[in-house]
Amino acid sequence: MTSNIPQLVTDLRATFDSRITRPLEWRRTQLNALKTMLLEQDADFVGALHTDLGKPAEEARGTELMFIVNEIDHTLEHLDAWLAPESAPLPERLLPGTAQVIREPLGVALVVGPWNYPLHLALAPLVGILAAGNVAVIKPSELSPTVSATIARHLPAYLDASAVAVVQGGIPETTELLEQRFDHIFYTGNGQVGRIVMTAAAKHLTPVALELGGKSPVIVDPDVNPVHVAERLVRAKFLNAGQTCVAPDYILAIGDPAPLEAALTAEVRRKFGDDPSTSDEYGRIVNERHFDRLSALLASGRVVTGGETDKATKYIAPTVLTDVAPDSPVMGEEIFGPILPILTVKSLDEALAFIRNRDKPLALYAFTESDEVKHRILTETSSGAVGFGHPVVHLTATDLPFGGVGESGMGRYHGKYSIDTFSHLKAVLDRPLT
Repeated sequence: MTSNIPQLVTDLRATFDSRITRPLEWRRTQLNALKTMLLEQDADFVGALHTDLGKPAEEARGTELMFIVNEIDHTLEHLDAWLAPESAPLPERLLPGTAQVIREPLGVALVVGPWNYPLHLALAPLVGILAAGNVAVIKPSELSPTVSATIARHLPAYLDASAVAVVQGGIPETTELLEQRFDHIFYTGNGQVGRIVMTAAAKHLTPVALELGGKSPVIVDPDVNPVHVAERLVRAKFLNAGQTCVAPDYILAIGDPAPLEAALTAEVRRKFGDDPSTSDEYGRIVNERHFDRLSALLASGRVVTGGETDKATKYIAPTVLTDVAPDSPVMGEEIFGPILPILTVKSLDEALAFIRNRDKPLALYAFTESDEVKHRILTETSSGAVGFGHPVVHLTATDLPFGGVGESGMGRYHGKYSIDTFSHLKAVLDRPLT
């Protein structure tokens, strides 16, 4: 496989240089073909997601297939406007003349996808790549091999195979890909690999988007209804068995956490039943290595609910921990699994200081009705995004940028932001000779 990669990239560049990707009609055709693939091969992709991650069918469709379909629809609706030249004012000394900004495609893009949303996070960037008029290599994660094989089987059958290629494999294939010259690299995953990607890109001065992660905190004001908080927290945290980059990672409960603990316990039981291992709405851990890592974190506090595990099926129950110390193992890394620790703080000041003293997270969530509290959170912390009252769902808003800051990543995409990420914004000045 690796011996074919240099030629593959060369062939893709030849396709781009032929300019067939420039017309809007080509871009629209490819986007519609991608949508058709997702709809016609729905059962195949849903089955693959269940095989690799135990994803329930409804969850797989909602968070993976239909997410991409919605992104495509939104892009097609606004593509003409997003790609239209933008006029720019000129200072008086440059008049008479005109100025504008035009978007031109970058060239050959590489997408290195993760395993937790292996369809969504491999193909959602492709929407912007195609819409901006580029060609692409898609490298799905080897940790979700069934999804990877399904993408490799279907994508060339629907899209222009001279413009979009799929490379399967593991570290050797990724390493070989990163040695090639690309015009943009889009990576979703952890910071350790993100540094490797950025180092490789620097050799060719290739721009990168790094969609990483981090410990996304949740501030809970004591004045809010804990039942309402629990309803939204349980859904957001335990979606995909907690294996979501923007999942709430830990709670900072201001004051007495007991009412919230009781509400979370009741909501887990309401949503997943007395035995979540039998629930049709609950997934599994991706592999034994992650299962062992997560199982070791269960001793970081007192179990409020959950705690059960089954290595044979890679099952870890939806778990809430309390009496968690700030220096406990569960607070030392991004959890990326179905464990939700609660830390108690005395005040908003303490909560904000706790967040500022750690790496900037991909998202920060808060449950509060106070405009003053919201203002302080927005102005006294830094994060990729902020969600008041409902965790995770901000990434479904197609007109909001999605991306991190600092340790949680760089670059952004979704909607028009994808067009800008995969385009060069060229400044054009036209001044008459006479």
